[in-house]
Amino acid sequence: MAPRMRVLLLYGGRSAEHDVSRVSAVAAARALDPTRYEVIPVAITRDGRWLLAGGARAAIEAGPDALPPAFEVEGDEVPATSIGATTNATALDVDVVLPLIHGPYGEDGTVQGLLELAGVPYVGSGVVGSAVAMDKVMMKRAFVACGLPIARSVELRDSHARPPLVERIERELGYPCFVKPANMGSSVGVSKARDREELQAAIDLALSYDEWALAEEAIVGREIEVGVLGDDPPEVSEVGEIVPGDDFYSYADKYELGTAQLLAPAPVTDEQRAVVRSLAAHAFEACRCEAMARVDFFLEERGRDGGPGRGFLVNEVNTIPGFTPISMYPRLWALSGLAYPKLLDRLVELALDRHARRTRRAGRQRPELGGGTG
Repeated sequence: MAPRMRVLLLYGGRSAEHDVSRVSAVAAARALDPTRYEVIPVAITRDGRWLLAGGARAAIEAGPDALPPAFEVEGDEVPATSIGATTNATALDVDVVLPLIHGPYGEDGTVQGLLELAGVPYVGSGVVGSAVAMDKVMMKRAFVACGLPIARSVELRDSHARPPLVERIERELGYPCFVKPANMGSSVGVSKARDREELQAAIDLALSYDEWALAEEAIVGREIEVGVLGDDPPEVSEVGEIVPGDDFYSYADKYELGTAQLLAPAPVTDEQRAVVRSLAAHAFEACRCEAMARVDFFLEERGRDGGPGRGFLVNEVNTIPGFTPISMYPRLWALSGLAYPKLLDRLVELALDRHARRTRRAGRQRPELGGGTG
């Protein structure tokens, strides 16, 4: 019998999505085949400390019935630099890392850069794709450069004078509009503004989470989601739809109130399905993503003037989508014929394949330069 692959399951993190990550990690641990994988859970605290999560590991080894709704962030501290090491007492010698850390300091290329330096395969997009897709300002710029249809928006920076920004938003977007931090997910820090007073409060809130923010026009339309898997070329899943129970698909709507409806498959025509799946692949490639992402859209069927709408508008790409029991990404792939355990198998395979490709190119020099330093 072949030895089990050692999977480091990374969860928690420093962002406002810390608790979502704890739930995602349990769902992933439940789905990873125990005959194929030895799961080593490592938690990151809100202040950035890395912990070898003994309680979570004991629950995993006790079987699915022993798993809690969310893993605790506890255990013995280990240095982040111990990943991939084999020669010290705190070494985390693993075959692959499954980072399920949503938001900043996990989904933005920082952890990915650490794992690249450690020479360890990891699931998900690389440094470039993670950084571009996490930053809504840079992501929108990538969409524009690739000719993708998007909502009108205005970039904001904390150091810029507020009155001119407010006037520009009113002039170019009007009310209502939304304001969101550039580097955040799960609708954290997002507000809807209906007048100047609410707009100023929304800007203050968004910029309390990040130095950059984005104001966007409010779209009267449906919220559509598509999963993407692999790359070159990427595969796309069935199409899903979110019907918010709140004024918009807020954090509370997603994780606390349970009032949103998740429709999978979405009630769209065959033509709409083909269009949005194609756009999802192009948005994924525009951000240089790899392995997995969920691409979110607005479907504007009617404009504010009652005339024909603009159709599908790309909203954003999420490189570490939720893996909780209610999350759309695994649901859409299950609907597409790839059950949760098989989805994780595929993601691990993609991680190993990419690592092998990158390793073949690492450290290559022009032959005439030789191996010396000069």
